[in-house]
Amino acid sequence: MSRRKKTQADEDGFNFDIGDIGNFDLPDVDTSLFDVLSDDEGEETRYIKPKVYTRKPDFVMYDNAVKLARDIEMTEGSRYDVIVNGSFIFGDFLEAFIVRNNAKCKKLTISTLSMNQNNIDSLHNLITHGYIDELNLIISAYFYNMEIRALIPYIYRHLDIDNRLQLAVANVHTKTAQFETLGGKKIIAHGSANLRSSGSIEQFTIEESPELYDFYDEFFSRILERYQTIRKPVWGKDAWADLIRKKV
Repeated sequence: MSRRKKTQADEDGFNFDIGDIGNFDLPDVDTSLFDVLSDDEGEETRYIKPKVYTRKPDFVMYDNAVKLARDIEMTEGSRYDVIVNGSFIFGDFLEAFIVRNNAKCKKLTISTLSMNQNNIDSLHNLITHGYIDELNLIISAYFYNMEIRALIPYIYRHLDIDNRLQLAVANVHTKTAQFETLGGKKIIAHGSANLRSSGSIEQFTIEESPELYDFYDEFFSRILERYQTIRKPVWGKDAWADLIRKKV
């Protein structure tokens, strides 16, 4: 039986216990179902077998973003599954985690349904203090329409610094944050939590996983390319490469 770590939530009396909900038997995976994926010619097929690997996650419950950022250690391949209460602000956690670990982010990509002014100020602090080289922000069309005269101009004014920001607007309901550090770690957080607090219990997972990071990065790069709202100049060798490519 696995041992759950005692967390700040336990000490503060923050109780998520919902009682006994019964036992569930998980069925074994029948790998013979994947025989259809085999190819006698040895050619690559559309479908692949899922990887089987062992990973030891940590399960924690928190109500304070700064305390969570203080207590977790992201080593190679580590993973934390977290449940947080309605007062938890995911945007505050990102700032606290990056600052505490002195993590220089080569690129930070965030997708969210909504955010607030404090979240924008938090990202502004990270940019101006040199923690972020490139910030990609993907927001929902719903949020854009609701905040077109308020927070959208605020985003441009406070985050479009030294050509580091790209803002994309699309019909997304994803809540993710991922960044690659100067030291080579690829960290991604994903779950139900938007950047701002919701007043509801939320869950998210944060893990160091190059494969998962690259998967999300490829997908969100396509969204950024198609739905970007900031025109960026192309200089030097990049401009010449574009000219040659168009000519050919």
